[in-house]
Amino acid sequence: MNGARAGCLIIMVREPLLGRVKTRLAAEIGAAASLRFYRGVSGSLIRRLAYDRRWRAVLAVTPDRKACSRFWPRGVRRVAQGGGDLGARMERLLRGQGHRPVVLIGSDIPEVSAAHIAEAFRLLKRNEAVFGPAADGGFWLIGLNPLPHLPGLFDGVRWSTPHALGDTLNNLSDRKVAFAAALTDVDEISSYRRVGHLGARSTLPAQSSS
Repeated sequence: MNGARAGCLIIMVREPLLGRVKTRLAAEIGAAASLRFYRGVSGSLIRRLAYDRRWRAVLAVTPDRKACSRFWPRGVRRVAQGGGDLGARMERLLRGQGHRPVVLIGSDIPEVSAAHIAEAFRLLKRNEAVFGPAADGGFWLIGLNPLPHLPGLFDGVRWSTPHALGDTLNNLSDRKVAFAAALTDVDEISSYRRVGHLGARSTLPAQSSS
């Protein structure tokens, strides 16, 4: 996938500070434990995926002012997520990569591997969109081929509900869509108990220096 048509992998990340990450999970396990989990899972995921030469990786950072923070590893392009709700930010990131296939994921998926990302790009060779379903009714991955006209990709999506994937698919009803592996994004205590231990493989630094 090297060259002008190499796919782009966007990893959405948040500056890992106490009380600022995984707030739904923090309400159940505490802010300190939630922060440790997020640092671990983010560091592990970036280490596994960001340097693979089969795609070009981008870290999409929030808050925007922290895109240059030393939290993030060298050698990986960083961009600000920009303003708006989750749908607005995702749509802007997906559309901002030029005429190349793009896959976007979050940074709270302990099970994701390079093989999962490679499979998503393979599916995009034969389809216009690809989703990685999550157990809670949402999705941990979305991939798109360059689509000339696709307004309102996330219009009416009920985020953080069991309807998020279904709502998005309704907006793609006339498109050819494929599905990657179903994985768990950790947002609550039940998913944390199932796969949270996988987030301890490596960590991001404990201190930030902008």
